[in-house]
Amino acid sequence: MDVQGSGTAADPWVLTTPPGSSQYQVYRDETALVCQVGSTKLSYDVRCIDDLHAMLKAYGDWMPLGNADEQKPAAPGTVEAWARSEDNPLGGWYGLRKGYRGRFANYVPPVLEALGLVELEHNPRNNRVRAL
Repeated sequence: MDVQGSGTAADPWVLTTPPGSSQYQVYRDETALVCQVGSTKLSYDVRCIDDLHAMLKAYGDWMPLGNADEQKPAAPGTVEAWARSEDNPLGGWYGLRKGYRGRFANYVPPVLEALGLVELEHNPRNNRVRAL
């Protein structure tokens, strides 16, 4: 995977969503993974990178992404459902900004792919991810 940027605020990574339909910029600071999607800024607890990778390693197989907005329920057994679950290491949402806490499965797995931690499908719909 060819990734532009170094992942800092001054030089963010330029990534593409799993279906390949949109580009976005993302960088990591001490407390957050910050995603800039057009004029919208989403942020997730920076622990999400290590926590998602550890969960996928323990899961040991392909897991559906299950991308969903915060206001919509996430399908059970998906990355999106895990990112909201009281059973994850944070005990709830990884998203930091109320109203913009969803879409975790759309923006975080490509970061793990850029870091060489996961294999990610890039189909038009119903993509899955697994740990390397």
